[in-house]
Amino acid sequence: MSIYEEARRGFQQGAAAYERGRPGYPAEAIQWLVAELGLEPGRAVLDVGAGTGKLTRELVASRAAVVAVEPVPAMRALLEQAVPAARALDGTAEDLPLADASVDAIVVASAFHWFDGPSAVAEFHRVLRPGGRLALVWNRRRREQPLQAAISAIIEPHRGDTPSAYRSRWRAPVVSGGLFGPVAERELPFEQLVDADGLLDRVGSISFIAALPDGERERVLGRIRALAAEAEEPLRLGYDTEAFLYERS
Repeated sequence: MSIYEEARRGFQQGAAAYERGRPGYPAEAIQWLVAELGLEPGRAVLDVGAGTGKLTRELVASRAAVVAVEPVPAMRALLEQAVPAARALDGTAEDLPLADASVDAIVVASAFHWFDGPSAVAEFHRVLRPGGRLALVWNRRRREQPLQAAISAIIEPHRGDTPSAYRSRWRAPVVSGGLFGPVAERELPFEQLVDADGLLDRVGSISFIAALPDGERERVLGRIRALAAEAEEPLRLGYDTEAFLYERS
């Protein structure tokens, strides 16, 4: 299955900005995931829609065998540079290049809303071993924070019908088919500290901004640059890391 054209074009063009500007995940969230997924030597974990490896690099530290699937070539190339210990593969959530029952755990970081939910969930069930666990993770911008609210006012008119985790449409396919059952949820607040260039990279890495025609994208980033100039550095971007844990039936 092909990926959204906007995602393919936006993330291909914005891969370097994504690696520079996107936040990682809080240490407490990583510790929780590693414990709940049972990641340790001898276990295998799959990172689907791994991007440039923001979560992948943390999974490698568990010493589990890590496979990262990413369909966008520019993102995958940066992942391979940043996380050489992981096995990086071309593929999509709906057509995973892995054998049946070949992994103990699956993580999806800030990506599940891009997938065809029912098809992806069926593939996750296929490649997971019985009793294996699935973790869906997002860094949600705390949009009520003044700086985040100002960013939203600039970028949201360009969103269109871009899939979004905020709309929560991802939830139903995970549990409706009876292939997975909910286990736990966790939410952790954190801040990303950036300078003006970091803020430009953060906004420039958003798929629907990166995919804009050059002139329109530069106008948006010009407004972000002006916003940064009005604030005192470091700029503090508020997030909530949300993690949802499921077990294979």
